[in-house]
Amino acid sequence: MIFKIVFLGTSGTVPSLDRNTSSIFVQVGKERMLFDCGEGTQRQIMIAKLGFRNINNIFITHLHTDHFAGIFGLIETMSLNDRKNDLNIYSPNSEIIKTIFDLFGYDGLSYRINVKEVKDGVEIKFENFKVLAFKTEHLVPSVGYAIIENERRGKFNREMAEKVFGIPPGPLYSKIARGESIIWNGKVITPEMILGEPKKGRKVVYTGDTRPTKRTVEVSKDADILIHDASFTEDLRDWAVESGHSTAKEAAIVAKEANVKKLILTHISARYSKDSSFLIEEAKKIFENVEVAKDFMDIEVPLN
Repeated sequence: MIFKIVFLGTSGTVPSLDRNTSSIFVQVGKERMLFDCGEGTQRQIMIAKLGFRNINNIFITHLHTDHFAGIFGLIETMSLNDRKNDLNIYSPNSEIIKTIFDLFGYDGLSYRINVKEVKDGVEIKFENFKVLAFKTEHLVPSVGYAIIENERRGKFNREMAEKVFGIPPGPLYSKIARGESIIWNGKVITPEMILGEPKKGRKVVYTGDTRPTKRTVEVSKDADILIHDASFTEDLRDWAVESGHSTAKEAAIVAKEANVKKLILTHISARYSKDSSFLIEEAKKIFENVEVAKDFMDIEVPLN
């Protein structure tokens, strides 16, 4: 199953010539989602040739405009394209978004918008994965999101099926592989008798704007990818604390403590827009497998 990430905006607070405001496109199987939707996101979607039609869920980390102002143009464009499917928008302080929509008169669109409140521990379940909201630490109510794939069934053991249970190749194999029990020679054969050990699903965590927190470490435990706020280097740590952001070093410490496979730094201050090597150098002293996000960077999360 495809698990794809496309960075549409990686700048901190304001756009630059090289970076748009915060937004990440994620596709898991057939589901296509946005995490944050800063100004200009719809144009980034066009440039990346991702299309609007099948984006049905938008997850907002907090209500600073560089993370949600792009929603307004996007929903107008979706309506002009005669969208019919509901659009779900998840956010802390969701009443603020509802009020803005009411003021703008978004009751004549070609589709329905469902604005839903999220807080720490809320799970939004899909067919093959879930999105978990978790509390972060910023200047306003904020959450991060973990996209967690369901556990995958183990590998079919053909030798076990044929030689131990005497089951011939054919449709019964498919049933077992799908996780269904069968009756063979008067006995119930369960998938656990034939399939190997289940495989852990993939996990990607996106913090949004935040100070480093124990909750982020907890949620990110053994994640495939951690996308963490790294607005500044350590020489500006006081400003990071005051503004509710993290340094590259702090993000790396979180990644190390959580034992993640890969760390991606985002929400990059304009001072590092042209040269992000300072962030990389600082983070790598703590955690080796690190990269700074760039607009339109495209990542496939490999199977475990």
